[in-house]
Amino acid sequence: MKLDINSDMGEGFGRWSVADDADMMQIVSSANIACGYHAGDHDIMARCVAAAREAGVAIGAHPGFRDLIGFGRRMMPVDRTEMCNMLAYQIGALQGIAAVAGHRVSHVSYHAAYGNAALADADLAAAMAAVIAGIDRELIFYSQPDTEVEHAARKAGLRVMTLFLADRAYLPDGNLVPRGRPGAVITDHDEIARRVARFVEDGKVVTADGTAIGMRAKGILVHSDTPGSAELARTVRATLERLGVEVAPSTELAD
Repeated sequence: MKLDINSDMGEGFGRWSVADDADMMQIVSSANIACGYHAGDHDIMARCVAAAREAGVAIGAHPGFRDLIGFGRRMMPVDRTEMCNMLAYQIGALQGIAAVAGHRVSHVSYHAAYGNAALADADLAAAMAAVIAGIDRELIFYSQPDTEVEHAARKAGLRVMTLFLADRAYLPDGNLVPRGRPGAVITDHDEIARRVARFVEDGKVVTADGTAIGMRAKGILVHSDTPGSAELARTVRATLERLGVEVAPSTELAD
């Protein structure tokens, strides 16, 4: 069995950093790199790409709303055309940085409110998937399973990498517990290890109310802005290795 470990990275700005990207890059197999809108800038992007290339880590664009103050977690009144243009702009920015560094952007993973907008609107999800396919049909789309964005990506002919979010609590319907609610973000190492083991062994995750639901995924996400993210990612990797799971990038696993 093979699984990808990925993290949203490069989410600082200028002299400010959110997480230890260099440390995280030694743990993950794929990195979702912020493209300068909700976080990140040209220098941070370049450092992340160079570190990923050296570590043999696949890289992807992590586009969001242009909302540095809100870290891209606030919904914004943006129409479909602008949503699509923002997407093309951010993917292109990372592609340029990657080309100079001798690396290649292999996937796209939406950030927070930007992704939530597509999740809630099938037509928007389809338009955004068409943008990605128009840029490069080889790009892999990262998505939670059984969502509008997954369906749109597959209809557009893109390969999809389905995700299990190890550090976020789930509701019984498969959606995430909203940030801000107690227990929405999971930072306990033992609980993370139990969740990952249950996912590997049974293909299930226990939700916030104790219900076990199916989890169809080939990748595990750890958010780099979660407190202690690098150590949490190490717990995920150690658990996978203990269970005999090989860690591999989405370029090997997406379908």
